[in-house]
Amino acid sequence: MMKFNWGTGIVLAFIGFISFILYFIITMNVSEDFEHELVTEDYYAEELAYQNDIDKLNNAKTLEENISYEKSDAGLRVKFPESFNYKNITGKVFLYRPSNKQLDFETAISLSNSYLLIPDNRLVDGRWNIKIDWQYKGKSYLFKKSIIY
Repeated sequence: MMKFNWGTGIVLAFIGFISFILYFIITMNVSEDFEHELVTEDYYAEELAYQNDIDKLNNAKTLEENISYEKSDAGLRVKFPESFNYKNITGKVFLYRPSNKQLDFETAISLSNSYLLIPDNRLVDGRWNIKIDWQYKGKSYLFKKSIIY
């Protein structure tokens, strides 16, 4: 019978540790539960969309007056540039609530005057990310802001 000493203990500990690590490496590589790719399938399409957003943001920087907003009792009032004919403004407003995905919503821009009112009952107090993707006479603009309502 072999005598169990500290040298044997260290060798067994190393073998146990290596087995443990190999088990996890094999499990991570084989199991489909851990399939997480960093690059999306439509990487180039997303890159083009992102470049499109950059172009729209740059267009917005060239405006003499950009979109502004203010909180009122009725809700969030989003004001479009006064120099533009509001009847020709189209696009979408996206409101994202970082803390609660269920509160996110988007609405089409249809103006009866130079501002858009997002009703108070649609908005919960706190932080919102607002993204307004809008067009005027064939030119696209983008307004992005993180706001506290």
